[in-house]
Amino acid sequence: MEEQSKRVVVTGFGPFGEHSVNASWVAVKELEKLGLGDRVDLNVYEVPVEYQTVQRLIPDLWIKHKPQLIVHVGVSGMASAITLEKCGHNKGYLGLDNRQFCPDTHCCVEGGPECLQSSIDMDVVCKRASAVGLDVQFTVSTDAGRYLCDFTYYTSLYESHGNSVFIHVPPLGKPYTAVQLGRALQTILQVILNMMEQSEDQINCDHKH
Repeated sequence: MEEQSKRVVVTGFGPFGEHSVNASWVAVKELEKLGLGDRVDLNVYEVPVEYQTVQRLIPDLWIKHKPQLIVHVGVSGMASAITLEKCGHNKGYLGLDNRQFCPDTHCCVEGGPECLQSSIDMDVVCKRASAVGLDVQFTVSTDAGRYLCDFTYYTSLYESHGNSVFIHVPPLGKPYTAVQLGRALQTILQVILNMMEQSEDQINCDHKH
């Protein structure tokens, strides 16, 4: 029986503010070049920094691709390492987007829980990605920043029942190159897909007994 390929969607953001070139999209394009092997069907999207587009696009991506995993990448001017975000937040969105818009409710999903956690253990991902020995640093965080990154993560976690990941990358050259960022994303995704496979094997194994 031939093994089914896994579908993975990865998004980066378009330009905003001082980020006329958004390192997140540059990193995602590098990842696309590197690929994730023959068994992974990788689809990448550039997301505009707009609340309303995110609210429409993220559910559409889930419906269109039915991916096993969706990974969102954003840039953070405060990051100096590749930062794995553990959770998304529902409230506190006051910053205006590229269209000078901000949700009236200042939240993602009215009545939704304040915080949604990824079902993927980011501490384990961080440890395993760090052990690969790339020339980049990995770290974890519980605050994705209450702007479009956090908003996207929460929206995606809500849609996917936790099967989403958010990764913050530093701006280009501060300190990493596009190639380093692309390799770092490739490593993280390979680690996560292996973890998902192991837990599937565990479930199948439990069913046999």
